[in-house]
Amino acid sequence: MNVPETAMIKAAGLATRMRPITDTMPKALISLGGKPVIDHAIDRLAAAGVKRIVVNLHYKGPMLADHLAGRRDVEIVLSPEPELLDSGGGIFQALPLLGPIFYVVNADVFWLDGTVAALVRLARAFDPRSMDGLLLLQRTVTAVGLDGPGDFMLNPIGQLRWRGETEIAPYCFTSIQLLHHRLFEGAPGGRFPLHPYWNRAIEKGRLFGIVHDSEWYHLDTPKGLAQVERRLGSRRIER
Repeated sequence: MNVPETAMIKAAGLATRMRPITDTMPKALISLGGKPVIDHAIDRLAAAGVKRIVVNLHYKGPMLADHLAGRRDVEIVLSPEPELLDSGGGIFQALPLLGPIFYVVNADVFWLDGTVAALVRLARAFDPRSMDGLLLLQRTVTAVGLDGPGDFMLNPIGQLRWRGETEIAPYCFTSIQLLHHRLFEGAPGGRFPLHPYWNRAIEKGRLFGIVHDSEWYHLDTPKGLAQVERRLGSRRIER
């Protein structure tokens, strides 16, 4: 098993859909189950064996940096973005701080683990010889806080393709993934999206997915946040 010791949490976004909550704080600091949502992600990454977590910053970055300075259980390195670098450029800027393989987790998702932690399942399934990326997928019909026709089709050996324009996809992307540096070969730096590099990996048969075996929640709007809080209810949120 290739156990990544580094990870990136993407926390630079403007989170306009979460207003008015994010008028006064970055989305990563929104409380869920009594603590900031980014701390849930950090806890899970640390429990999976990650030693260093890179967090990109932009909107209300100093507020998030002050909060992260209080973490002592794992090394946290900040990757400021004076101008937003998009989904690919933000990761590319952080590559010198990340290992050959590394987790990437968005700060606006929360998940419960099954019998085996989702991050551990990703590490166990990742084969660096045949994969440039391994995405954690959720069954579209069970995704909490996310509407739409889904994202991906999954073939019998786990390779991904995007759904067609008229298709309904059984799986959506959870914003949790395990990537190899190789995915970004030839990237220009600066601002660019991640999707073209996923597409290149799909064409080569090197982008794979596994299906999450528990609940997953997308925190996108105040209404969605309230829905997640109600869903969790009195359930104990695991550290």
